[in-house]
Amino acid sequence: MAKEKGRKLIAQNKKARHDYHILDTYECGLVLTGTEVKSLRQGRASLADGFVQIDGNEAWLHNVHVPEYSQGTWTNHSARRKRKLLLHRAEIDKLESKSQETGHTIVPLALYFKDGRAKVEIALARGKKEYDKRQTLREKQDRREAERAVSAVRRRQRA
Repeated sequence: MAKEKGRKLIAQNKKARHDYHILDTYECGLVLTGTEVKSLRQGRASLADGFVQIDGNEAWLHNVHVPEYSQGTWTNHSARRKRKLLLHRAEIDKLESKSQETGHTIVPLALYFKDGRAKVEIALARGKKEYDKRQTLREKQDRREAERAVSAVRRRQRA
């Protein structure tokens, strides 16, 4: 069996980038059972309600939905169990101190395989206000309109 190379995205949390200002990102490993890995290899997971909590000098990933493996037996995992994250002690301490500040939280951004190992990208984030969300959407629309105008001008120049 050939060794996997590169990054294969399983799930992404697009809502997190809309709801939070991303301050800092970390890549960390996950402690998974066999049926969880098989279910993830099928590309099935949801990070929508996920969050990270620091408990007793360990980081735990909560509310991430990894559906049960279809060919699993009685050894199947529960879909929303908490999963331990693998981080260096200094990173855990830094995340814990920052997340204690008012308005800060730790959210998962992406779940993927990197060189055959399951990884999750987490972010230290601060919640956006409603007007911040509107401003972000407005900037995104303005960028899109500018790109369309530029591409239209280029098309006219070629013709």
